[in-house]
Amino acid sequence: MNPLRMTRRRFLLATAAVAASAWAWKKGLGGKAASAQGISPVLGGESDVLRGSFVDVGDWRIHTLVSTLDLPPDAPNVVLVHGLGLSGQYMVPTAEALAPYYRVYVPDFPGFGDSSKPSRALDVAGMADVLNAWMPAVGLERAMLLGNSFGCQIIVELAARHPERVERAVLQGPTTPPEERSWIWQFIRWQQNGPNNPPRMEEIAGEDYEKAGLVRLFLTFQYSLNHAIEDRLPQIQAPMLVVRGTRDPICRQDWAERVAQGLPDGRLVLLPDVAHTLVYTSPQELAAVSRPFFDEA
Repeated sequence: MNPLRMTRRRFLLATAAVAASAWAWKKGLGGKAASAQGISPVLGGESDVLRGSFVDVGDWRIHTLVSTLDLPPDAPNVVLVHGLGLSGQYMVPTAEALAPYYRVYVPDFPGFGDSSKPSRALDVAGMADVLNAWMPAVGLERAMLLGNSFGCQIIVELAARHPERVERAVLQGPTTPPEERSWIWQFIRWQQNGPNNPPRMEEIAGEDYEKAGLVRLFLTFQYSLNHAIEDRLPQIQAPMLVVRGTRDPICRQDWAERVAQGLPDGRLVLLPDVAHTLVYTSPQELAAVSRPFFDEA
């Protein structure tokens, strides 16, 4: 290999790493480590509608928010799947919007939020397998799912690896187009999306990133870039609804269309004038397009 070309490649990788590190520190990733027990003393996301609890899944304790409204015994179950580095805390607005109609579950993956902190970071397949094991541990053999961003990759992987678990799913802002699977491109896209997040969303993200830790966050981020979601789409049996905010710079229109078209039973819905984190910023709008889809089951 040409030594000059290798030098340039290393320079670009180093530049990307430095840029990502600067972004991470700006967002509060360089703070204190997680608690020694791996469980935060403060449970994130509890409200009048949602209560937190723990369930043992293998060697890990998984923190889960569960809706508490009085519903018929046969009410459908919906699982919300959080994005990269975060916990279920930022999905509470959507959980509350869906809770009057469905029994809602919002787990924190191992390493994130208030769940156990394993010594290694899990890749996408590992997270899908955790979700597969967690579901029967909380009494769910099959459910409908709704994911945001990286959570969509986990749902697609779950549906490919364990199709019996997925009734149908909403993929809100799925990541990432192949041509943008690099640290530099993602740094650009996240910077573009930043102004769309309200201050409280930034605070929640900072809290969750601090719990996860810098190393875990960066490793998980790289796993997300290594995951070719488009290779899994043709294998999916369950109906899936792709939801995109028209101001989302991370999930562009052409990519959302490619995801929907790649699914055997996929469709696309656009929400006007909202961006990537609409599970937090526009929960009622998201619930309004998700409910008719869920109710087809």
